[in-house]
Amino acid sequence: MRDLVEIGMGRTARRAYDLDDIEIVPSRRTRSSKVVSTAWKIDAYQFDLPLVTHPTDAIVSPGTAVAVGELGGLGVLNAEGLWARQPDVEEAMFRIVRAAEEGDGDPTALTRVLQEMHAAPIRLDLISEAIRTVREAGVTVAVRVSPQHAAELTPDLLAAGVEILVVQGTIVSAEHVVRDGDPLNLKQFIADLDVPVIAGGVGDYRTAMHLMRTGAAGVIVGHGASPGVTSTDRVLGIGVPMATAIIDAAAARRDYLDETGGRYVHVLADGGINVSGDIAKAIACGADAVMLGAPLAAASEAPGQGLYWTAAAAHPSLPRSRVAAGPDYAVDLKTLLFGPSSDAEGVINLFGALRRAMAKTGYSDLKEFQKVGLTIRG
Repeated sequence: MRDLVEIGMGRTARRAYDLDDIEIVPSRRTRSSKVVSTAWKIDAYQFDLPLVTHPTDAIVSPGTAVAVGELGGLGVLNAEGLWARQPDVEEAMFRIVRAAEEGDGDPTALTRVLQEMHAAPIRLDLISEAIRTVREAGVTVAVRVSPQHAAELTPDLLAAGVEILVVQGTIVSAEHVVRDGDPLNLKQFIADLDVPVIAGGVGDYRTAMHLMRTGAAGVIVGHGASPGVTSTDRVLGIGVPMATAIIDAAAARRDYLDETGGRYVHVLADGGINVSGDIAKAIACGADAVMLGAPLAAASEAPGQGLYWTAAAAHPSLPRSRVAAGPDYAVDLKTLLFGPSSDAEGVINLFGALRRAMAKTGYSDLKEFQKVGLTIRG
């Protein structure tokens, strides 16, 4: 039975939980972390890590997409970001870093710089060149488009060699209605493609089920929330308590599996994941993989040089993300993901910690680990 709370006369709200509100319960069995598998598969693509990068220019360049792919994850380029609009991205990043240094902590100055850079038109030659760099490295090529531009950009992106398409916005529904022109009907859109589509974000069972029925191979839960960075809750009043949202989407996945007689849709958790323990909790709630953003800003390979923002920071009229300073340390990407670490705060060796959590609770793979026991704090 749903936990409903009366918030006033005649109005109730459902109680929901963030990842910070829950804990994983150890079982009677443990195992060596050396015999634990963190592999997962979406469509025909196999990955050693349940890691998908949040598609922001702050952490994903063509080079870092290749590096993430070579380490076992999936790097996602933003097909509407700086690599699609600026012929000299290195100079663009220099301007952003310089604005951060000279702005005395004024977030609006950084936002204006990003808005100015994103006012440049999308150039297919630029994003095609970025895609070619990733494709020629031999790793899986994934790009993100917004629902507003998906129909327009996708044919050229596929021609450039994209293998997985991510249709992502703050909130994504099965049909995106526009004032002028035809709406984006995701079901028809996906049916016409020969590549798997990951779509989102969503925050509830019903929307997750609707997206699954469009034929999406994966559904993104959340909108990339990070402390001090995303402000969707402040600007739009929309928030996603991630533990509940992931569990609800996993329930939709289970029901859709029954409805279709065996079609499995992957759930990707995007938001509220700041330390390694959050990765373990997200998988335990039912996620197949996590989309990491801010935690990867600490990588020395990240193009933002320690700064972090999401694509929503550059919205021309209603920004919903700030440019925020990342951690005051930098490590190479391999160390960030696999260690070794001398830090005890869960910010380095992110997936080594996941393996240890699985081993300590006695589970050998991700699907088994989704069955681990959970408790609520307090």
